[in-house]
Amino acid sequence: MNIMKFRFAIVTAAVLFAGSAHAEDLVFTLKNGTNSVLNNFYASPVGVGNWEDDIFGRQALGPGESMEITIADGRTVCEYDMRFEFQGDDLDTTTDTQNLCELGEYTIEE
Repeated sequence: MNIMKFRFAIVTAAVLFAGSAHAEDLVFTLKNGTNSVLNNFYASPVGVGNWEDDIFGRQALGPGESMEITIADGRTVCEYDMRFEFQGDDLDTTTDTQNLCELGEYTIEE
């Protein structure tokens, strides 16, 4: 094997390996099944000590509304802790743990 073919084989193998290790985005529909406005939504992999940034940013999810959520954090884990914070004192902060790789839809309820 000449040196050019050898270099091509190494580069090709590196590209294939990097592609197979790439995590897919986690996408699901979040539905607000409560009578309160959901102001903040956080999701962090199980075992991470701190909550990641608020996924909603400046948005909120009103009663009965739904929103497509995409978590594109580059991780290859599926189990996430979730935290839901509601407007005012309507409802207490709620937490849950789910396998987001298998989740197509999640409804938060009172």
